[in-house]
Amino acid sequence: MRDFWNSRGMRPLSFFILLFAFLFTNSTLSGATDRVYFGTYTKADSKGIYVSEWNSEDGTLSKPELAAETENPSFLELSSDGKFLYAVSEMGEGSVKSFRVLDNGTLELINEQPANGGATCHLSISKNGKILAAANYMGGNVASYQIKEDGSLSEPVTIIQHEGSSIDPARQKAPHAHSINFSPDNRFAYAADLGTDRIYRYSVNPDKGTLTASGETVIKPGSGPRHFTFHTSGNFAYVINEMALTIEAFSVNPKTGDLISLGTVSTLPADAPKQGSTAEVISHPSGKFLYGSNRGHDTIVVFQIDTTTGTLSYVENEPIRGEVPRNFAVSPDGEWLIAAGQSSHTASIFAIDPSSGELTYSGNQVKIDSPVCVRFVKGNE
Repeated sequence: MRDFWNSRGMRPLSFFILLFAFLFTNSTLSGATDRVYFGTYTKADSKGIYVSEWNSEDGTLSKPELAAETENPSFLELSSDGKFLYAVSEMGEGSVKSFRVLDNGTLELINEQPANGGATCHLSISKNGKILAAANYMGGNVASYQIKEDGSLSEPVTIIQHEGSSIDPARQKAPHAHSINFSPDNRFAYAADLGTDRIYRYSVNPDKGTLTASGETVIKPGSGPRHFTFHTSGNFAYVINEMALTIEAFSVNPKTGDLISLGTVSTLPADAPKQGSTAEVISHPSGKFLYGSNRGHDTIVVFQIDTTTGTLSYVENEPIRGEVPRNFAVSPDGEWLIAAGQSSHTASIFAIDPSSGELTYSGNQVKIDSPVCVRFVKGNE
C-alpha cells in the first residue's frame, strides 16, 4: 500500500493547513463548487438526500447537509449538466422523482412518477439525456420515462415485466430486476435480474423513450446478477453477481449488442471464506481499472483491465474502513474513490494510484446516516 502523504506530494502539517483553509472558506454551500450527493435509507435518523462540498485537491468532504427530504432515496443519478437530480423512492410500489439543483446545492422537487413495480432500486439516464429508466426489484420489471426540457419526467412510456426464476428457493423464486444501464451508443439498455440469472437487452427508441425486448444473456444459475457497467470504449461490459460474489466480463457485439462471456473472477481474495454479498461495479474513467464492492468482507476489490481483450487481473481488496459498502463512486478526474458504509454510517475517501489502480485510504471520512449511493457533480465555474 502506498504512503498517502508522499503519494499526494504533501506532509501532514501542510495537509492540516489546507484542511483548515477549506473548512474556513467553505462553511456554507456556494454556487461554484464541486459537490457530492448521498442517497440514503430513511429508516433511522436520515431524512433523505444529503450534499457535501468536495475538495478534489486534498480529497475532503464538508459535513453532509440535507438537500431534500424524501423517503428511501436509495439510488441517484444526475443530468450531464448537473442541473437536475433523479432519485428512486424505494417504498411500496416504488416511484421516481426529479429535482432541480439549486445554486446552494439544495434540491427542489419538480415531479414524481410511479414506477409500477415495487422496491425501485436503480435508475439510469440515456446518453442523449432524454430518457430515464428504472428497475423494480420486488416488481421484477423495468420502466422508462421521457425527460422533458424542464427536467420533469413523463408518465411511464414503457413497462416490461420479467418472467421466470432460478435455482435458489429463498431468493430466486421470481424475477428481481436490480439495475438497468444504457449502452454508450444509446442503442440498447441492459437490465440485470437477480431472480432469473439473466441480463435482458432492450432496443432503445431515442425519440419516444420506449424500450423493446431484443435478447438476453444467461448467467450461471445461482449467481444473482446485480449491477452492470460498460468499459469506456463500449467494447466490453461487466456484471457483478451478488450471490456468487463474482464479476463476469463480456465483449459486446457492436452490431447486435449481444454479450459474449470472457470469463468470471471472484471478488474476494483467494484465501477469504465465501460469505456476504456484492453490490456495485464501476469502470474507471481511464478504462484501465475495474472496482467492485463486497458487503460482509467490507472491501473494494480492484482489477486491472486488459484494454485489448477486456479481461481482468486481480490487484487487491481494500477495506473501506466501515461496514456494508452498498455503493461507491469514482471522481470524474479519476483520482479519488468514495465508499459509502451503510451500516457504519460513514463515507470514506481513497486516493487512486494512476498506474496500478490501487486504493490508499486518505484518513478522511464523514459521518452520514445509512448512506447507500454516492454521486459526484461538477459545480459551475
